Order: sequence, then C-alpha cells, then structure tokens
Amino acid sequence: MAPIRYTVTDMHTAGEPVRIFTGGVPELRGATLLEKRRDAMANHDSVRRHLMFEPRGHREMYGVWPTSPSHPGAALAVLFTHNEGYSTMCGHATIALGRWVLDQGLVPKQAPETRFVLECPCGPVEVFVAVDADGRIGDVAFESVPAFLAVPDLRVEVPGLGPVTLDIAYGGAFYAILPASRLGLDLRRTPVAALHDAMTRITGHLRATETIRHPREPDLGFLYGTILTDDAVPGQGPSWNLCWFGDGQIDRSPTGSGVTARLALEHAKGRIASGVDWEVRGLSGAPFTGRIARLTADGVVARVAGRGHYAGEASFTIEPDDPLPDGLAVPERLETLWSR
Repeated sequence: MAPIRYTVTDMHTAGEPVRIFTGGVPELRGATLLEKRRDAMANHDSVRRHLMFEPRGHREMYGVWPTSPSHPGAALAVLFTHNEGYSTMCGHATIALGRWVLDQGLVPKQAPETRFVLECPCGPVEVFVAVDADGRIGDVAFESVPAFLAVPDLRVEVPGLGPVTLDIAYGGAFYAILPASRLGLDLRRTPVAALHDAMTRITGHLRATETIRHPREPDLGFLYGTILTDDAVPGQGPSWNLCWFGDGQIDRSPTGSGVTARLALEHAKGRIASGVDWEVRGLSGAPFTGRIARLTADGVVARVAGRGHYAGEASFTIEPDDPLPDGLAVPERLETLWSR
C-alpha cells in the first residue's frame, strides 16, 4: 500500500489557523455543498483527522477543504473542518480565503476592490477584497447569509454554574451568547481556564437539553459554540469576546460568524443600528470590524472585515505502517486511548 500524501497552505487570521487543503484530498460527491459535507463526514473523515489531529495538526487547528461549487456564480465552494467535525460557516477562514483565492488566480484582481461569491455550507457569502494600484491585497470583508436572534433570554440551570440567562443567535452557525459578568466572571481578569470551563458547561448543557432548528436546513440546526463577551456598549468603542466552539477549541480571532451573530443579537434588542461600525477583538487582540449592511425579511446581513496572513506551506505523509494512521487527539482520560 502506498503512503497517503497531502499538501496544504497554512494561513492565519487574527492568530486563528487556516489550513487550506491543496492536494491529496478526494473529490467529494454530491449535487449540493451540504451533500458533499455529508459525504466528507460519512466516507472521508480520515482526511480531517489526518490534517487536524496530532502529529500533523494540533487541538486548535482549523481547516478549509476546497471543492467545486454548486451555487451559480460562486468562484469556489469550501468545507470548514476542526477537531470535532465540520463547521457550517467560518468568518476568519473566509477572510483568509479572500486573499488566497486572488493569489491563486481563481478570481482576477481588480483595484480598488475585487468581489466574488464563496459557497459555504450555510449558503453563498459575498467576499470583498481591497486591492491597491500595485496589486497588493489589504483587508478582506464578507457579507454572510442573513443572521438572526433565534432564542432570546433563555434561562437554563447549568450544572456547576446555577441559573444562567443567555441568548442564542445565528450568524451562519448558532452560538449561545452572554456577558461573562452574568456568571460572576471578568472577561479580562478571570483565568482563561475558568472561562473555558464555564463555556464547556454551558455548551454541553445546551446541546443535551435544547433543540436548535434552522428555519430551512436541518443540517444547520445545532449549537456550534458559546461566546462570552465584555459589557461594552455596542458601537461605542471596542468590545472583546472569547469563543468556545467544536469540541472545546478557543478561537484566537474575534470569530467572524460570532461577530455576525452578535450584531444580529444587538440589533434585535435595539442596541445597535444599521451602518454603525463596531470593533470586536478576541483572544489574540487583533480586531475585526463589523456592521449591519442591510436588513432582510430573514434577518440582518452583517459585513465583517479583517486581514489574513500566510504562515507557510507543507506536505504531509501517512505511511502504511503508521501505528496512529488517524492521528491523535489527546483525550480527557488516558483510558480512552488505552482501551483501543
């Protein structure tokens, strides 16, 4: 049996990794991107494990699997991967892809702005890439699918935390959102491990007790993560947040789909108007800027901007006699590994 070989391009947006699969991956089957996502999950999940898990990746790795689009007019379609599975939307990866797509010549550069459509599992996303007169790429913005407040003021009893009131909002993925102060925590001063523990408890409880439904696509109906925020007034100075997603990953960036969901939440509660720029920062401190671009019958269309950077290129090999062919994800308890 021949070794399996992959090539990747690594980027990051505000510190959050973006590993783009550029070679060695199989062609996905399906008439729609959601069908291809099901094919990847059911038949080719080894690709995700090979490139996300150790020793070729790490617990916080994030990936992009390019594929052919089914949406008319889309330049490219992509699946988003991480340590637990497949995201339905990813803003930080979309920002990095804005630069990569132009650098690969998939869309010709046009100054002062190049536009194209990226097909994501949640739907078509319009991407705007700033290009100067010398062809250098600057900020990348995207306008995602309509975002909305799905469940306002949900009160739950979370084991280990007690009664908690939160909102669930959709920004291409569903998030539970609440200020850290509501838990008696300080987003700036409380140790990250304690914030992580609180978000783990909230996400786990909601996934076990609440049914999340998307109004049109059942595949999109699940809680992706939890976002703890500061107490900043929307649109009046920078805000900070910390996002827990997947199986406990902490986003280094402000989280593009999370900023989208926060904008939808704050607009629904009358705390931010259309067209107001809002700077949001995450764990790395590098900012995204978001604003509500327009209103639709299905929710708000948010525009989120940031900048992606290259980190490197790599080729990876999985040898036939590798004792860990699917990679290694460090478990909570060693018995999980030793019982294999």
